[in-house]
Order: sequence, then structure tokens, then C-alpha cells
Amino acid sequence: MRLEKCFFCSSTVYPGHGMMFVRNDAKQFRFCRSKCHKNFKMKRNPRKVKWTKAFRTAAGKEMTVDASLEFEKRRNIPVRYDRELMATTLKAMKRIQEIKAKRERVFMKKRLAGKKEQERSEALKLVQKNVELIQTPALKKKLMEKKIISVPGSQDVEMA
Repeated sequence: MRLEKCFFCSSTVYPGHGMMFVRNDAKQFRFCRSKCHKNFKMKRNPRKVKWTKAFRTAAGKEMTVDASLEFEKRRNIPVRYDRELMATTLKAMKRIQEIKAKRERVFMKKRLAGKKEQERSEALKLVQKNVELIQTPALKKKLMEKKIISVPGSQDVEMA
């Protein structure tokens, strides 16, 4: 059973699914669904369409350079069936999937590491901007003591 890759979005195309477009020069394009086929016919660039794998790798949202990604490449060399070879291959495939999943988790953690600090600073800016909406005087007093916010009416203003 051969699993193909969609030409547009790079998802897997299982046997009996999707469609194939063959150009006049005999180049074959496989598509997983009509959405990909229509976007291909409209001559859209997969790197500019946000839901494709090409966009995610180009934008740095997914791993691009990793040794575990090399195992997904298709090999056209036929190998004679050997039970031991198949058993070791299946074990290796499971181990590679574990390694790949672990590396993707680490990559995601690194990518999202600065997000929490950014959200906190944005929240502080929002509180400073809309301090008049805070209704409890105790909370206002607490914020003033911490000097997180400054009330606009409390500053000295000179009139000329």
C-alpha cells in the first residue's frame, strides 16, 4: 500500500482517495481533496496559503531541518521480503515516531516561550489605559501602591 503526498497541502493521500491530475508532459499531481485541486487550478502558491504545510514551514511554525524528517522520503528500491528485516523496520519506525514527537514538542515550547511574557505586558498596558473602569477602590489603591499605574489627574500641571 503506497501512501502519496498531496501536491498542494502535503497531507497523505490514501489509496482510493483524492484525485490525480496528469499534465501534458506526463507529470502527475496528486491532491487529497477538491479544495487542494481547485487552489492548484487557480494557480495559488502553497507557501502563501495559510493552511498548507508549505506555509507553516516557510513561516517557521514547523520544523524544517531535522534528521527524523528524512525517513518520510519515498524510496523506489524494491527489497526482497524478510521477516526479521520487517520486524526491525517496524520497531525503528515506532522509535522514529517517538523521537519526532518529542522534538516537535520541544520545538513548540521554544517557539511559544516568549508568548506568556508578551501577554502579561499587554494585559498591564490594558490596565494602565483603562484604569477608570476599575470600580473597587481597594484594587485602585493596591495598584497605586505598586506604582503599576498612574492616574491622569494626579500629576501637577502648570498653567501659563
